[in-house]
This record gives sequence, structure tokens and C-alpha cells, in this order.
Amino acid sequence: MARRGAGVVTDPTRGREVPERDERPARRRDQDDVWAPETWAEVKGPERAKRADPRPAKRSPRPSGLAEDVLSELRRALGPTEAARLAPRLAQAIRAYERDRYDDALRALRSIAGLAPGAPAVRELLGLTLYRLGRWRAAIEELNAFHTLTKSYDQHPVLADCHRALRHWKAVDELWEDLRQASPGAELVAEGRIVAAGALADRGDMADAIQLLERSPAGRKRVRPHDLRVSYALAGLYERSGDVPRARELLRMVAIHDPDFVDVEARLSALS
Repeated sequence: MARRGAGVVTDPTRGREVPERDERPARRRDQDDVWAPETWAEVKGPERAKRADPRPAKRSPRPSGLAEDVLSELRRALGPTEAARLAPRLAQAIRAYERDRYDDALRALRSIAGLAPGAPAVRELLGLTLYRLGRWRAAIEELNAFHTLTKSYDQHPVLADCHRALRHWKAVDELWEDLRQASPGAELVAEGRIVAAGALADRGDMADAIQLLERSPAGRKRVRPHDLRVSYALAGLYERSGDVPRARELLRMVAIHDPDFVDVEARLSALS
């Protein structure tokens, strides 16, 4: 789940931008009493909560199951004795998150976060867990803390999606601009682009939303996974705008490169 910077877990949101929901999910009220966003980005957090987070680099395992840099964070925040005591609990939280048991992950994380507020990996994982539970405001607090501690943009798409759920349009636009200018990597920027386009569409600005995503991977020697996510999201926008032929064309392109991509075959059948 965690994004590229922390590498605590692999965000289930990325890659399956539509994990447990369709590219055009049904609206529902979340715990903050706002509509949940419809996200196509690979976010393993709120829309990346399973589609969402840059995959962390592999690191050698430790007895607790935690990466050495995460253990170092805990030691700095808690001291070696307390860090050794709480490391298994953090590892338990990571396992729960990766198995989509977000309530269990939250229970394990809360006590750790209270004792180690300066541990970026803890704040990041807590933020992503809250995101997956639809607790947007609390997730924003944790992910802002993660960014402040690390200066990493790894969770900016998830953070933007939280603001999108709350209809904080200015915040979404500002986060997208920050991410675009920082340009931390093509995959991460693509995720942010998808969330920003979704926010534009939510406001009824379909033309600008389509323009933001209109970057076809056609002609490239190698189509990357995030290219497919952008094309899939763009197909959804075209479908919503009434241009079904263009939506079908984009979905066919996605299916050619990856027939198992999300629900692309079912979407194509529905548009035929």
C-alpha cells in the first residue's frame, strides 16, 4: 500500500484503480458525510488504495518482517527497546492492510501512531488505511504529516483523491499542480492526472477533464501499465460525455495490451 517512498507495504490500490468499484462507482455516503469519489487512478489507497501507490523497492527482510529503514524510523522515534516491542505490531498492521482488513490495520496502527508521530512509515500507512475506510479528513491529516516529514510526493494522488471526495476542488488543483511541477515519476504523475481529471469531471467540466487525459500511448514501442490506466479512465470520460465510439476505441486498445485489465472486456461488451 505504501507509496514509493516508504515501502512499508504495496498499496493495493495501484494497478487496480477499480478494485472493488467500477470506474464509475455508485455514489455512497462515507463516514465524513460526503459522496465518495469515483476514481480510476491506480491507487491503493483511496483510489489507489488498491490501485494506488508507487511500488516500493525490495528490501531485505528483518525478524519483525519490517524493512530496515522502517525499523530505523521506529528506533529514532521510540528508542531501541520500545521500537523492538512495537515492530511486530506494525508488521501485523501491514499484513492486515495488504489483506484488505482495514479495521484490523487501524486498530494496530492507532497505538503506534500515538507513540511515534515522527515515524513517516506509520503516518503513511495510517493515512492509507483511513483512506480505504473512507475517512477522508483523518486520512488527509495523516498524509499531510507524511509529506511534511519526508517531502515525498508518493501519496499526493491519494491525498488529492481524499480532497476530491470532500469536494475541496481548490486543494485538488493545488496538489495536482505541486505534483506536476515536482514530476516525481511518470507513474505517479499519471495517477495524479487521473484524479485531477476526475475532479474536473465531477465539477461538470468534461471538456477539460478529457483534455487533461488525452495522451494516447499509441505509437509507443512499449505501453506501460499507467498508460493503460489513463486510457481506461479516458474511455470512461468519453462514455460519460456521450462519445461511445471513442470510448470503445480506447477500451479496445487497453484490451489488446492487457485482456485482463480490470473489467475491460465487460465494459467493451456493454458498449457493443
